[in-house]
Amino acid sequence: MPTYSISELARELDITTRAIRFYEEQSMLSPERRGQERIYSAKDKVTLKLILRGKRIGFSLAECKELIELYDPVQGNRKQLESFMQKISERRNQLQQQLLDIQQMQLELDTAEERCLNALAEIE
Repeated sequence: MPTYSISELARELDITTRAIRFYEEQSMLSPERRGQERIYSAKDKVTLKLILRGKRIGFSLAECKELIELYDPVQGNRKQLESFMQKISERRNQLQQQLLDIQQMQLELDTAEERCLNALAEIE
């Protein structure tokens, strides 16, 4: 089974070693120790990939941690996938609402701009 040093993981996943240590401090990673050296497993690498993917789609670190902890190697990842689908739906709804809010704000800006242009035209 492959193992990785912290610098190998950082390079491969294009993140900083500081970020990896942070996830370790959050109890999301648990590398073996050989003296001062951290030895990361393939599982740690997958966990890091899941964290990074979760962050890209807007999940909080707590949500990422919750999803990772749901994995059950004995029963499989059904609970994990169902929870992930629920979080995806919630995130999609949040984004849809933000999009509506942005569109409303753009309309309000258009109205304010038009009023300013009309007021300037009256002054001239």
